[in-house]
Amino acid sequence: MGRRSARSKRSRILRWTTGVLAVLVLGTAGAGYLWYQHLNNNIQTGKLSLGEHRAAKPTPNAAGQTPLNILLIGSDDRNSKENLKLGGHKASVGAPPLADVQMLLHLSADRTNMSVVSIPRDTLTQLPKCTDPKSGHVYEATVSRQMVNSSLARGGAGCTVATWEQMTGIHIDHYMMVDFSGVVSMADAIGGVPVCVDQNVYSRNSRGEGSGLKLKKGTTYVKGEQALQWLRTRHGFEDGSDIARAKAQHMYMSAMVRELRKNTTFSHPGKLRTLAEKATKAVKPDDGLDTVKKLYDLSNELKKPDPDRITMTTMPFVYEGARVAPKAGEAEALWRMLRDDVALDGKGRKKKPKTEVSDDPAAPDGEIAVQVRNGTRTTTVPAAPGRASAVAGILTGQGFARAVADQSQSLSEEHTVIRFPSADLEGDAQAVAKSLGIPLSSVQKSTDVSGVTLTVGADWREGNVYPKDAADSTDDAKALDKEQTQNGADASKCMAVEDGYTW
Repeated sequence: MGRRSARSKRSRILRWTTGVLAVLVLGTAGAGYLWYQHLNNNIQTGKLSLGEHRAAKPTPNAAGQTPLNILLIGSDDRNSKENLKLGGHKASVGAPPLADVQMLLHLSADRTNMSVVSIPRDTLTQLPKCTDPKSGHVYEATVSRQMVNSSLARGGAGCTVATWEQMTGIHIDHYMMVDFSGVVSMADAIGGVPVCVDQNVYSRNSRGEGSGLKLKKGTTYVKGEQALQWLRTRHGFEDGSDIARAKAQHMYMSAMVRELRKNTTFSHPGKLRTLAEKATKAVKPDDGLDTVKKLYDLSNELKKPDPDRITMTTMPFVYEGARVAPKAGEAEALWRMLRDDVALDGKGRKKKPKTEVSDDPAAPDGEIAVQVRNGTRTTTVPAAPGRASAVAGILTGQGFARAVADQSQSLSEEHTVIRFPSADLEGDAQAVAKSLGIPLSSVQKSTDVSGVTLTVGADWREGNVYPKDAADSTDDAKALDKEQTQNGADASKCMAVEDGYTW
């Protein structure tokens, strides 16, 4: 009787314990679900593109993989107490926000490498037609070139995406936008990030211009408002330009990646909880990243490349007064590398095969029919007028009496190219190239043409002689400015301090 009573008692205890555990498990699961929903509710999304046309999606590689292109946007929105306190003045309140930081993050299809390309905020380009999804207001495409940062004021981040796609021909998969207060909260959650200056710096001049950043020479771990000051500093770094600011931003991002890989933020539950809370409030993504799971999955993809395969650079540019414009040829070469998923660090890049002189004998110059087309139009500048006629005239002057200009269309071709449809015309095409000083590597077989066809590219917009340096500009590596290019694993870089900003 006593043994049955004891067994009954143990059974009741077991059932009670099991019940308590079940309640705890279900309660924890419920709390986890509520927390997940809470984080999802933090996320504020917007439409990916507000333009009429989308850039073509990249072709999958042999393994069926495609690259990821994410546009990172830093807004100067001052329409909140927090943002106003961190930057700007009361006169800014009510003004539409500008996209003062724009970086394209390109993750390769095989996830082995990553490229980050900045564009200066005052880059001049034509803006596309955009429709505000909230008000329905239509912003017509601009005829004249405008500063690229004003795209954000034309309905939101989706117009900045549409502007990038029009300018580069690169398909954007996602965007992420953050404002001043978002940068500060994220920097606090991540912890300190090491940055370096080559001498004491104070970003403030007698006119009150500057971010207020004050650091001693050497390396300092910055976070919170000081991290924002670093990212915003223009007065005080190098030549005081947006180009120098982009370089400082690249240094910060590289250091942040290295810190996240070595510290315990992602293994400590409390730190991870804080980071998740602040990140979901700070970052405003497109509507394709509307849940924590989608953001988490994306973060897993982004952390696959090692830091030494991360390359950060700035778009090649030329100054136009106080503004800048994409540098003809070199900027397009950079965009093409990203469209073609070519690693900016040069690893795995195939050398171009040397073009041999054709065994096909060329016909006499006067018997070679050549159609000349104008391909000088780019994503940023219109076609140079009359180029097809001008180059056709050069050819006829050299004895190619059957050279004619095709005035039917304005094309876009980065480099001057000569195409031929069949092997029996290869010798003729090479003869045309030789007469103009165009490299044989620019002579290509193509079924898109019916005869020898010369398309004058953006590398030859003027003059009667093909530029010697244009032949070398086909080298992809020349699309990168070494002074503006950084490797993600390089921790030795220090920002040079501008004269007059030391203490």
